[in-house]
Amino acid sequence: MTLEGKVALVTGAGSGIGRATAVRLAREGATVVPLGHRQESADDVAAEIRRDGGTAFPVAANVEDAAMVRDVLDRVEQEFGRLDVVVANAGVNGVWAPLEELEPEDWASTIDTNLTGTFHTVRYAVPLLVRQGGAVVVVSSINGTRTFSNSGASAYATSKAGQVAFARMAAVELGPRGVRVNSVCPGAIDTEIDDNTEQRHTDDLGVEAEYPEGQIPLTGEESGEAAQVADAIAYLVSDAASHVTGTEVFVDGGQSLIA
Repeated sequence: MTLEGKVALVTGAGSGIGRATAVRLAREGATVVPLGHRQESADDVAAEIRRDGGTAFPVAANVEDAAMVRDVLDRVEQEFGRLDVVVANAGVNGVWAPLEELEPEDWASTIDTNLTGTFHTVRYAVPLLVRQGGAVVVVSSINGTRTFSNSGASAYATSKAGQVAFARMAAVELGPRGVRVNSVCPGAIDTEIDDNTEQRHTDDLGVEAEYPEGQIPLTGEESGEAAQVADAIAYLVSDAASHVTGTEVFVDGGQSLIA
């Protein structure tokens, strides 16, 4: 699954799935543009890539800011003149709370980062992707697509369901222009994202509100690893998946089948 000669943008690359994906794509030969919320985090993953002998061009932006994302893509064009792969991974768990306690600004913040940020990333990448064809992977979740058992996560689940719908529509629209678009839907994965979740009175809901904890048919209570999601992404953006578009790949050890 070589990616030699290709340029790949990975958002949310400073940690977790994004970091693992940036490193994996670089090992497959891609020149990687790791985008972090902070320049320091992007520089850190770029340093890891370079230590492994890869090539990286670290950048920073808030994906919910259209102008910042557009500027990043302009820099990619100026530096490389092409873009072959986009991994729209940047996201947050946001605030989890009963509906009557979820403030409009909490809802908007999660939607802006997870869903609108995905739109910004893909929208401004399209002019580069269509030049030679390419591949997009949107990192969604089992939450909001197959599972709805994590009460309090209404904003998060809605944003993740929206990402899948967006990816399917983009696949239809961009397919004739040589661009494939797919989603990966991770289940319980050992990353830092849960550290940034704010829960408010979710105990009052009477059902489990913890995520990504849970029973997993394949591994019991053992969560998956970010590298396993990166493996799926590496396949989807490679020529090995040249006839795969508009679909979701669930990387969850079967968790969503019983949740």
